[in-house]
Amino acid sequence: MVDYAKLRDPNAEYTMRDLSAETMGITNERGGVRDAEITDVQTTMVDGNYPWILVRVYTDAGVVGTGESYWGGGDDAIIERMKPFLVGENPLDIDRLYEHLVQKMSGEGSVSGKVISAISGIEIALHDVAGKLLDVPAYQLVGGKYRDEVRIYCDLHTENEADPEACAEEGVRVVEDLGYDAIKFDLDVPSGHEKDRANRHLRNPEIDHKVEIVEAVTEAVGDRADVAFDCHWSFTGGSAKRLARELEDYDVWWLEDPVPPENHEVQKKVTDSTTTPIAVGENVYRKFGQLSLLQPQAVDIIAPDLPRVGGMRETRKIADLADMYYIPVAMHNVSSPIGTMASAQVGAAIPNSLAVEYHSYELGWWEDLVEEDNLIEDGRMEIPEKPGLGLTLDLDAVGEHMVEGETLFDEA
Repeated sequence: MVDYAKLRDPNAEYTMRDLSAETMGITNERGGVRDAEITDVQTTMVDGNYPWILVRVYTDAGVVGTGESYWGGGDDAIIERMKPFLVGENPLDIDRLYEHLVQKMSGEGSVSGKVISAISGIEIALHDVAGKLLDVPAYQLVGGKYRDEVRIYCDLHTENEADPEACAEEGVRVVEDLGYDAIKFDLDVPSGHEKDRANRHLRNPEIDHKVEIVEAVTEAVGDRADVAFDCHWSFTGGSAKRLARELEDYDVWWLEDPVPPENHEVQKKVTDSTTTPIAVGENVYRKFGQLSLLQPQAVDIIAPDLPRVGGMRETRKIADLADMYYIPVAMHNVSSPIGTMASAQVGAAIPNSLAVEYHSYELGWWEDLVEEDNLIEDGRMEIPEKPGLGLTLDLDAVGEHMVEGETLFDEA
């Protein structure tokens, strides 16, 4: 393992906006537990329906906070790289530490991508620490409460996702048996009519097939649930416009990510072309990236992924920007209970919260990762009044489900 504490930091050797407490001259005593210092940062990866990266921030007050980075490889190494920038810092200075990490990692890509995801995991853990130190729930740290519980929408799958009737049956089952009144299906599924899947163009038979899925699901579910459909950035602007127009006669909650995420001018043209609501945002980073969607009103619904976009405060800032344009927030989420609760805590604290995604309804042990029970009931996640995120990791369950070769982090 590389000793990142000894790794050269070339940026600091010439021009650098260093925001460490030492550089900023932050020396005043705060009193009691508010004088805590960060002593360590550790990660463990869990092999769920996604490889979840859990993050822990340890303090000399004996208080430990848990966060989560967006899934996949790389974040753990980046977090280890950033640990020397955090040890000795006061964990209550969440906003300064977020900006400090962004600046320290600027030469390594902190505009977007895995660096921001890694910082997000730390930032969530800092909210958990801060809440425990101050004896307040995390939602209190991001503005207070608009609601006691947050609406959860369930991302659904079937063994044959291209079969409209199979999708309709699963939608009805989840609404009737599991109590959700908000669901989502993938629409970028093979139709059997594709000629070339690389060019993003939809032929008319492909569009007809997608309409059949939407028609089957929305008619089967009726007014018992809102139904969204995800396209995963799959189509050209022209194809997306044609598809969205064909769906205008159906009760579609939103059509998600119909075109690739990079060109927001194309995205705006798609949104402007249809009355079908368009949701975008999970593959866009930080408030600056989201602003480029919000300011031109290129979306009807903004969908940031909190453990990816920059964390809890950054998502709060995005929600405030969205509220300036009267745009609701539907948080994308494929996380363990930790990231899901972080999203829900912010969802409780913003006025324009629409829903938070839940992607693990088929995973029987999702809730086992924490000691708390019944996190989602009747399609709602109640916000705990316990300090921090309000969740306690079950380290035995985490250890049981770790990615092969992973090491369990230390106990609190």
